[in-house]
Amino acid sequence: MKKATTLGELKAAGYRPRSVKDELRQNLIQKLKKKQTVFEGIYGFEDTVLPDIERAVLSRHNIVLLGLRGQAKTRLARMLVQLLDEWMPIVAGSELNDDPLAPISRFAFDLIAEKGDDTPIEWVHRNDRYVEKLATPDVSIADLVGDVDPIKAATLKLPYSDERVIHFGLIPRSHRSIFVINELPDLQARIQVALFNILQEGDMQIRGFKLRLPLEIQFVFTANPEDYTNRGSIITPLKDRIESQILTHYPRTIEVAQRITQQEARLAPEQLKSVKVPLTLQVLLEQISFTARESEMVDEKSGVSARLSISGYENLVSTAERRMLINGEKTATARIIDFWGVIPAITGKVELVYEGEQEGPYAVALELIGDSIKDVFLQFFPDPDKLRKGRESDPYGIVKAWFSGGNAVNVLNDSSEKDFQNELDRVAGLRRLVEAQDLPKDQTYTFMELVLHGLAEMNVINKNFVEATLTFNDSLADMLNADDDDEDDNF
Repeated sequence: MKKATTLGELKAAGYRPRSVKDELRQNLIQKLKKKQTVFEGIYGFEDTVLPDIERAVLSRHNIVLLGLRGQAKTRLARMLVQLLDEWMPIVAGSELNDDPLAPISRFAFDLIAEKGDDTPIEWVHRNDRYVEKLATPDVSIADLVGDVDPIKAATLKLPYSDERVIHFGLIPRSHRSIFVINELPDLQARIQVALFNILQEGDMQIRGFKLRLPLEIQFVFTANPEDYTNRGSIITPLKDRIESQILTHYPRTIEVAQRITQQEARLAPEQLKSVKVPLTLQVLLEQISFTARESEMVDEKSGVSARLSISGYENLVSTAERRMLINGEKTATARIIDFWGVIPAITGKVELVYEGEQEGPYAVALELIGDSIKDVFLQFFPDPDKLRKGRESDPYGIVKAWFSGGNAVNVLNDSSEKDFQNELDRVAGLRRLVEAQDLPKDQTYTFMELVLHGLAEMNVINKNFVEATLTFNDSLADMLNADDDDEDDNF
């Protein structure tokens, strides 16, 4: 449609009013018929959340997205904007987005009565038809609905009974738009009551004015489960008026989680060019989040956000980049030892239960990394515990014998690529063990390092981290050294 500039031109173009929910519905129907992607960049919800949202839009329902933190609730709400028409006509100067053929404000009625078909028309882009409000305890009815504006009354010399003195809140200003309230349970119960009429009858009354505004709004609410947030809850009558409640969830597979992390991680162009993160370490990073969600140390009601993996990946790349810069190298490959640099991204993303608080966030982060290393190690290599029971030959025999002979591996946090590889090559049988598993050749040193960490987590060898140096040695030898130290202390 050509953009009309007056009401007369708009009528001549054949424009017909329709509600925002009908608009969303019709545009979704067109996308589904054309088999177009509706929610670009959303992964893991293809068979669960997204079909529920599409059904809700087709049903012209208001929506509440219920789920733990970091489950893309706000992103989903924002992406609904793409289902709106690209441009929407309004009466020029209207603060309520008045439809030229279906006005609701006194301003629009008066302007149309005065100018008729010459009433000026403006066009609003769909990106400007999205309003978002974070629910906090200090949000008032005036913020959402509106109130009397004494300054406007004094300036226009109008009595307080005149509706023109009203200062409209966010909801009336969202007429013909999408309005999102994040963290709905944090909104005070008396404020939630103010939403009853607009959700059920589709109109809203401001203060004591007889005026009732017939608003057209697509409401989307987000909330954490009520049993988690102690600050409040969605009151039952309001929940009853929200037609569709849709449950979100975390990625259910490592592959989906990897895809999300790779998409969301914000890396500098030079990092993308110079730092390589082997696929095995990408899997290990995602495994930390999965392990945390099942850990007894972490509050499962709080959840573990996908932001843990995203921030962790950024830290992992930066750790490798820092080492590269220190050693004057042009490229760098991330290592398992670099996960020490990921710890700050873990400690701030998990909420601990009492037992976890006693251990401390740093110790819990180390435990999560260690358990994840063990899980990934067992995906590629035989379980040493089963081998001890004599069920099969021991592929780790040469490696264990090398450590039993009093040898040790010392890996510096910031050691150069050459020094790192040379140190791993010192371990007898280690390369042969990795090459026997038919693993990707370009990740040989990654798997060699994984074997050492895995054996340490399985208590086959010992691992110590002291002053930026990681040392692998024989467990028994370490115990004997400790006994010698005790004797020296006694002496």
